[in-house]
Amino acid sequence: MGNTIRLLILLLIFVAMGDGARTNMPTSLYTRSVVDGICKTMIETQGYTCEEHKVTTKDGYILSIQRMPKGKSATKNGVKPPVLLQHGLMMDATTWLLNSPAESLAFILTDNWYDVWLGNTRGTNQSQGHTSLSPNDPAYWNWSWDELVAYDLPATFQYVYEQTGQKLHYVGHSLGTLMALGAFAQKEVTNMVRSAALLSPIAYLGQMPSPLARSAADLFIAEDLYWLGLKEFSLGGEATSKLVDDICKTPNINCTNLMAIFTGPNCCINTSKSYLDHEQPTATKNMIHLAQMIRGGSIAMYDYGNSGENNKYYGQPTPPKYDMASIPNDLPLFLSYGGKDMLSDVKDVQTLLEKLKDHDPDKLVVQYREDYAHADFVFGVNAKQVVYNPLMAFFHLH
Repeated sequence: MGNTIRLLILLLIFVAMGDGARTNMPTSLYTRSVVDGICKTMIETQGYTCEEHKVTTKDGYILSIQRMPKGKSATKNGVKPPVLLQHGLMMDATTWLLNSPAESLAFILTDNWYDVWLGNTRGTNQSQGHTSLSPNDPAYWNWSWDELVAYDLPATFQYVYEQTGQKLHYVGHSLGTLMALGAFAQKEVTNMVRSAALLSPIAYLGQMPSPLARSAADLFIAEDLYWLGLKEFSLGGEATSKLVDDICKTPNINCTNLMAIFTGPNCCINTSKSYLDHEQPTATKNMIHLAQMIRGGSIAMYDYGNSGENNKYYGQPTPPKYDMASIPNDLPLFLSYGGKDMLSDVKDVQTLLEKLKDHDPDKLVVQYREDYAHADFVFGVNAKQVVYNPLMAFFHLH
């Protein structure tokens, strides 16, 4: 296992350096490929109606949002409740679409009379627009999940709220749960929320057992990359594919377990699918912020490394903490977590639940699946029966 961890950390460094070199190229030497929208490539191909939308954040990032206004099997009349789905780290809205329509949450919800909206955070291939910056500019990548909490999520919520005239249900996975918890603690968007379902909830990371993530955090890998001038962190590209192929040929490394090294041993995903092929870029600064959470065990804003810089940004020598206990006690929450998850660890989730101990018990549903790991919640072939049906029953109550 130790050699595997070292090899995969080298993969992260190698890939990030390759993409970092690309990011620092003059625009005339590097042009990002134009990608078709998610509607065209992932939704309409399945026979569903889809709309592409754009929303601009207060700090200038132009985000792509997809809307699935109607399903195939829904026959009711009346106004549909809107639901926003927010993906996890280094993924995009395709998270909710990669399995068959009978197994993927976006299709399931739209077929069950929901007005489905799919969010894509800044930096993902679908959301690389900006009012003044190019993704080739290092300044474009000067953000962490603090900005996703302060700008991306509020802008997306506000847009859907204005388009539909209704409060939203929310589903987040992994980083999507951290964004929501941070926003709820800051009282952002809570006036537009009907309820929130948090799958593999991330708030505290101090007890994370993932060997790759913890080793990378303890070795300050992301900080080193940032110091080298590599502002964009990405696992994509031909170089990565070749390197992964080489790793798969290494003795004692089984590529069917490659995802498990990151996420834990997923029980129920379709092993014939290559989910890692859909990974997206993020900011190296975002990876640093997450590493700080792993090392420090608390949920706080980005630490600039010294009291002077923190004073400059926050007016205090240490970063402000997000107080999970300040989340409104009457906000309906559905939390689902797994016993095999190596990113959203059981002990860390218990820390979160302790912070929510005063939450209205009629507004808090907690689901535990002993056999589920991190990816099962979005890619599990049995997730509809295990997670999504209880989730929709929870939505129906609110």
